[in-house]
Amino acid sequence: MPHDAAVYRDLAERSWAWVRSQVRTRGEELWLPESPEQSEPGEYPYGMHSGVGGLAHVLSELRLTRELSAQEQQLAQGIAETLLRRVPAETELDYFDGLVSTIGVLLALDSPGAADAVARLRELATVDGWPSSWIEPPDVTPEGRCNDATLGTASVLLGALWALRYGVPGADELSQLAARILMAEHEQTDAGLDWLFIPRRFVLEPRGRMPNWSHGLAGVAGSLAAAGVALNRPDLVEAARLGAEHLVTLADTGEGGMRIPHVIPPRDDLDTYTYTWCHGPAGTSLAFAALARAGADHVAGRTPYDWERACMRSLQTSGIPERTYPGFWDNDGRCCGTAGVGDVVLNVWQRHGEQRDLDFAVRLGDALVERAVTDGDDVYWRFVEHRAEEPLLPPGPGWMQGAAGIAAYLFRLARTLGDGRAAPAVARMDTWWALP
Repeated sequence: MPHDAAVYRDLAERSWAWVRSQVRTRGEELWLPESPEQSEPGEYPYGMHSGVGGLAHVLSELRLTRELSAQEQQLAQGIAETLLRRVPAETELDYFDGLVSTIGVLLALDSPGAADAVARLRELATVDGWPSSWIEPPDVTPEGRCNDATLGTASVLLGALWALRYGVPGADELSQLAARILMAEHEQTDAGLDWLFIPRRFVLEPRGRMPNWSHGLAGVAGSLAAAGVALNRPDLVEAARLGAEHLVTLADTGEGGMRIPHVIPPRDDLDTYTYTWCHGPAGTSLAFAALARAGADHVAGRTPYDWERACMRSLQTSGIPERTYPGFWDNDGRCCGTAGVGDVVLNVWQRHGEQRDLDFAVRLGDALVERAVTDGDDVYWRFVEHRAEEPLLPPGPGWMQGAAGIAAYLFRLARTLGDGRAAPAVARMDTWWALP
């Protein structure tokens, strides 16, 4: 049942206190474990996804809720200093943990060091994109490149556009470069344009396609539409619109909805459809929000808002956030679960004011209240991997898959219920065009 805004805010504060207690130090650096039992830095201890960098985005939410404490200000400074020291040697580009992640973190902390990350991305650029350590045989040639919005060229474009909004030196040049490289990788289809996760010339073994936001066409189209707005380039908007034209052909649009398979062709070990930011209508709706912001008037015979609204309908009739069977909605995080969907739904409500959207955002918040684990003074969430021998996963403190990201959504929900549609909202590099 719906709760008073103070319930969401109190739960967020208690969870945020637990997150802060998980921050570790190694020499002069701060790092964050992926779970409390981790005693040494893991694979991603510093970036936005699961590392200490993601806590900068909680601090952005807090600044709209209350003044930061001295401890929180010290944390912000430590995060910025840690990531700035890492920029000169960083070779990964991506939105989750690489230099694009660093741009988002440093700008969230009002650090001038984002210019160093922009310059480093420019330094690492090749004529056809950015190398990544994870691209290697047997599936992909070692010189392969990636197009998508989280690991590839579109993520560099998003980071560069975000830096451009803050007037970071070199951001315009990086934006134009990333847009040029991304445009060169399109494929023509009967329905419009397409971008593969890995350009075809680098692929050694065929792989399934993930066409939604994180690794697919939706993220590329949304990034190009946003670039069209920021760079005043109608050609990018039109390319994005044609990408959306093709995207629609992949969708189930029955009963007024819009949902695109998680993977094409389907896999036996995955549900055909999920409803998340990463691989479902929540994230895919951002592409249509970007097209609307860019002034595109039609996609496949309907307005971009019609398609965004269809995405909302699929979310609201999907059955989430109930865990209706093993494997369905076992995650409450920002990337793959409840908090990420809620944040997108609040964006739509603040722009358009339809009560059903606010009601749904509240229902998602209530699920987070009900699923919170209280352990003494600590509050966190535990997700489920139903295929594992021990299905209940350890609690995570991070931004995309843990308590930090969930707490930020609860802070925002409480603020929005108190202040209404005019409530301030934190803009981020993958959402700024979707806010009022």
